[in-house]
Amino acid sequence: MKLLQITLVVLVLLINLAIAFPSWAESTLSLTSNPNYFEVGQKVIWLYKPRTDSSDIQRIPAEVVKLSSKQVQIKVYKHNKEFVNRWVNPNKLENLPKVKKSVL
Repeated sequence: MKLLQITLVVLVLLINLAIAFPSWAESTLSLTSNPNYFEVGQKVIWLYKPRTDSSDIQRIPAEVVKLSSKQVQIKVYKHNKEFVNRWVNPNKLENLPKVKKSVL
């Protein structure tokens, strides 16, 4: 009788785990639709404030170079075709709006 109870408990646990694990997984579709999700090589706009007390925000085009858990490294191009890498907060970045190609 005890063997039947143990077998039943183990069976219920295995069924529960088989159902629960797929529901915990995040799909790639939900990640790419998230506005705070960035990929290496993605074009973004850096919302740069020259001074912390300034209300003026400059929108600087950039490209994502590296990703970390708290910051994103971007490549910002200078006027003389050189570039500078900067680590920035992902909240200071926004996705570059995609331009639709004309049918003409």
